[in-house]
Amino acid sequence: MSTAVAARSNTTGAQLWAMLGRSGSIAQVYQDGDPAAGVDPRRLGELLATVDETSTIGATLAVCVQLATAVPLLATGGETARQVLLRALDGDSLVALAATDEAAGSDLTALATEVRIEEAGIEVHGTKKWITNATCADEILVLARHRHGRHFANFTWILVPASAPGVQVESADTELFDGSGTGHIHFDHVRLPRDRLVGRVGRGLPAFATHIAVERLAGALWGVALCRRVLADTKQRLLARPHGGATLWQMDSVRQRFAVCLVRTRQLHALTCELMDRVTVRHDTTAAAMLKSSVADTLDHVLGECGHLQGAEGFSSTGAQKLRAQAALFGVGGGATEVVLSVVGDNADAVLEELSP
Repeated sequence: MSTAVAARSNTTGAQLWAMLGRSGSIAQVYQDGDPAAGVDPRRLGELLATVDETSTIGATLAVCVQLATAVPLLATGGETARQVLLRALDGDSLVALAATDEAAGSDLTALATEVRIEEAGIEVHGTKKWITNATCADEILVLARHRHGRHFANFTWILVPASAPGVQVESADTELFDGSGTGHIHFDHVRLPRDRLVGRVGRGLPAFATHIAVERLAGALWGVALCRRVLADTKQRLLARPHGGATLWQMDSVRQRFAVCLVRTRQLHALTCELMDRVTVRHDTTAAAMLKSSVADTLDHVLGECGHLQGAEGFSSTGAQKLRAQAALFGVGGGATEVVLSVVGDNADAVLEELSP
């Protein structure tokens, strides 16, 4: 059976991360094997495509967030963060990225999670919700405010051991994203030494903006692979389904709808190839926002059409309908579509200038 239509492996994201680390695949995603030097977008795309081919959406999500954001952020820290980074590259440590707050959603300047920084140590208090890898993480990268107000310099990263006293984790109430370890994390006045600060105090949001741009690129790379896989699966189903003495694939209307999906996927692929270096080298947030909004729209269209073309089979365990529900994440996680489109709109003049002949 083709891997396009085979059931996904039940390997969890944590197990997959360990396997990738042992094989050396994690380090290979970064320039010269060093996360501080940034990702190699082509290698990142190849790895995500390979993982998507055999793993569930949830397991792939667990790997994607760490590769694109959590691990590179560790590279901005001191010796403690570096030790965790080295273990993560070997697959021996799983790191959850805890940015989204209890109620703030995409508005990170409204975060309520706080860190009190004193000479003797630090104290973290608050709640993070819908965090990938929460239930299986060894370490948690927490974005918290160290000062009141919405100014971008009021936020700092802290590396919290999942086993620290005062840390409580619960699974998220969802049947989707199997293997992702998605959950909610509560920090009840968690006391830690100062070496658990990651990066300079007040540089939390600028660091996040840099690395979330790469995560948005990773989402686009993954989205292209996911579209290609589901389209290949759908074509096989259409070729195998009899209709009027032929197959559904022989119907012009079916092939035309399928062709539109091919065009949309090709457009996303072309945009990703055009902008990937701008994101990884220049950390171009507008380019990343265009990719983020494009992949969400493309996946919604392609998986919706494939779900329709697959008919009742689309609701099977290997069909497109459950994938479609999970792929809605691409329009929410890492910045809702409306938020990233606002970034594009704010830079309309620059985008228009680039379109000049």
